[in-house]
This record gives sequence, structure tokens and C-alpha cells, in this order.
Amino acid sequence: MDSSRPLSSERGSSLFSRRKFLKYTGATSMAALSTGGLATIISSCGGGSGASSSDSLSFWQFYAPGGSVALQSQWFVDMVAAWNKANKTQVKLQFIPNSDYVNGSKLQTAFASGQGPDIFIISPGDFLRYYNGGVLQDLTPHIEKAAQADLYPDVMTTRIVDGKIYAIPMEVEPMAIYYSVAAFEKAGLSEKDIPTSWEQLLDIAAKLKTNKQYGIGFETTPGYYQNFTWYPFMWQGGADAVDKQTKKSGFNSPGAIQALKFWQDAVKKGVAPRTLQGSGGNDVVANLSSGYCAMLNVGIWGAAALKANAPDFKYGVFKLPTPPGGKYTTVAGGWAFAANAKGKNPEEAAKFCAWALASMKQDSIQRGVDWIIKAKSDMGPRKSVMDAASQQGGFKDGAMKTFQEEVFPGARGEPRYPPEIYKAISDAIQATMLNGADPAQQAATAAKTIDSFLASYSGGSI
Repeated sequence: MDSSRPLSSERGSSLFSRRKFLKYTGATSMAALSTGGLATIISSCGGGSGASSSDSLSFWQFYAPGGSVALQSQWFVDMVAAWNKANKTQVKLQFIPNSDYVNGSKLQTAFASGQGPDIFIISPGDFLRYYNGGVLQDLTPHIEKAAQADLYPDVMTTRIVDGKIYAIPMEVEPMAIYYSVAAFEKAGLSEKDIPTSWEQLLDIAAKLKTNKQYGIGFETTPGYYQNFTWYPFMWQGGADAVDKQTKKSGFNSPGAIQALKFWQDAVKKGVAPRTLQGSGGNDVVANLSSGYCAMLNVGIWGAAALKANAPDFKYGVFKLPTPPGGKYTTVAGGWAFAANAKGKNPEEAAKFCAWALASMKQDSIQRGVDWIIKAKSDMGPRKSVMDAASQQGGFKDGAMKTFQEEVFPGARGEPRYPPEIYKAISDAIQATMLNGADPAQQAATAAKTIDSFLASYSGGSI
């Protein structure tokens, strides 16, 4: 599916891979290495490729055991228990707080030091960091042909290089706008006032704004998640960070500039906050049901979070509005299982990933169903999982029905940009949204940085 791949030396030499990976981790990971972070990781992993003992494979993630959502934690615990009961090679869950796993540098630092976990979860946005670092094991030999065909091609695009599968998704997570029914009613608004354009969204946000409540919330903290939530606004205007045809940046274009200005205008007009509550824009409870924001740009997982933590809160969901002449698009991300090619037992780790998420056996399919409609709220990455979830009533009403019928049809997979491209985009978003910089100038600067990087890039295709 992808024609380009790293040079053989990038995947063949352990020393070269570690040096290259250090380059990709950036300043935060280097700081962690120089301040005792490496020692902490070695201690927590038990040494030796992150495995906790000679008989077990470590599985790093931010769900279990003891994660903040009991149903999600139990899903992981039950899955690992089922594997361990039937296999000599044992898997041991290791919980890494979300702040360290997603927003921190613990995982990158561990791999850079050669102490990465045997199994871990990975997002499309950070896929190339690990693939180009030579630490992703090829999972293809362990996935039967029928299961490969069962995985949706669009979902797999960012997990495949040169026809080989390097990560298996557990979910698909499209973005939308959630709104408080009470806030709408208090402002004299109803479902008839649901905005369909950017201009309407800002107008409605202004009507919802009070002394104690913002009208709309967009992620404000720099990181992969903020980029992820911003991409569809760029795409709606026909722009892209990387043009796959020309192999050059398309960021210095009207579509990207207007998307930067849109988020900037939301903050400038005072209808969107400069900082969000809780863990940030992904936290629908802290920001929406709390009354901090009347509307929030957040993903499908918000439905499960509200059901678990704010069951009496009344809300609605609508697809992302569009700019003048724009085409409706949303972004679909989602975490995937991956195996460490430099780990203690890469083959067994790969077998576990395939067994857990990509088998045609009923337990694997039901495991996928249980994740997307019971433990969490997601769309499924496999046809069999979506069919079974629908048959079991997972999308019959409420937010899940809206996501399946209205939001998801316009979804585009989260791109897999190397850290250098991600950073250029992030800098542009931050400078315009929070620092008042000129969107056109920032788009031009980012495009120049991206083109400079692409000129010498030789890793997995972007």
C-alpha cells in the first residue's frame, strides 16, 4: 500500500535506530534522559526491553489496571487474563498515566534507551516516530487473510507500510461538536439553531456565552491531540499539510490560513477559552457537563464518559460546521496495539496483538464489540465488529446513532506525520490561536519548515 520505506540500515542496526529515535524524540525526551527519567523507566520495567520478568511481556497503556474508567480497565484485565490462561508466554499490564503516555515523553524516552515495552498502544499521529525508529514488529504473518480483509482499508492506511501491517486498531474515533441542551434552552435556542457553518457556530457561541460559561471549546494545549482536532478544519477548505502528489507542503494555502484564523477568531471574540479544564479538550465532563463550555469539539468517546460520569446531563451532538464553499470532513483517530521489534519476544508479542484484535474467532470479534459499545463509545475498525455491534443495539439511538449516521460518513483518518511536521503545524496553531500572530505568515513559515524537512526525508511514506 506504501511504496517507500526506511533504508535497510535504519531497521537493521540497533545502534543506528536508537540514535535516530533519540533525534525524533525531541527536547522533552532528552530532558527526561538527563534528569533521571531513564533510571525510572528501567526500574519500572524491570530492565530488558520493558519486560517485567523473564517469563512475561510488558504491555504499556493508560487504561489498566486501575484506570479511571472501570469498564475500560476491566476490558484490558479480562483480555490479558484470557491470553495468559491459554499461553505459556504471559502478558503483564503496566498502567502509565495519560499525562505521561500521551502528553509526556515516557514512552519515547523508554524506546530511545532501548527499554521500550514489549507491547504498547500507538496513535496514527505518532506512528512514524516508531516505525522510522525501527521498533515496530511486522504483525502481518500472524493475521489470517480473512481477518486482514475484515479490517477496513481506510482505517488501516496509516498502520501499513509497503503492504505490511505494523499496528492493529482497537477503535475508530471521529470528532464532532457536543452541546448542552440546558445551555441552549437558557439562551432561547433549540435544535433548529444547530449551526452548519463556521460563521453560524461563532454566532451561536456568542449567544451562549455568559459571565461563567464559554460558548465553544477547542483544544488549547499544544500536542498531537490539538493537531488532531484541528486537521478537519484545514481539510474542509481543501488544504493539506503534505500534498501526496507533489510531495511538498500544501500548508501555505487559503484552506489552512482560514482554519488558523477561525480558531483565532473564536478566542479573540471571547467565545472560546484560552485554557480548558480537567485533562483538556478531550475531557467532556470537566468542560461541558460542568458548565464551563456550552459546546465542545470532542470525539465519540465523550458519549461513554458522560454516561459514566454525568448520567443525568442532557446533551446533543452535531457534525462539524463548514466554511464557505467547504466540504464536510471530520477526522477519525484511534489507538492501536503494536509490538516491539526490539523486545524480549517480538513474535509472541505480535501473536498477542493479532489474537486480541484481528482474529476471525468469535471471542476476538466480541472483544471488539465490547470495547466500542460497552467499555467505551467508538466506531469499530472491522466490518464484523461493526455488524455485530449494530445487531446488539450499539447505534440505535442518542449520540451513537448520530455518530454512525451523520458524523462518521465524512471521516478521514488521522494522518501520520513525523514529529518535525507535527511540530511545524502545532507552532502555527499556537501562535495564531493564543498569541495573535498573523495566520498567513504562520502558514508560510510552517510550509517552509515542512518543505525543508521533506527535502531530505527517507522514512515510511507520509
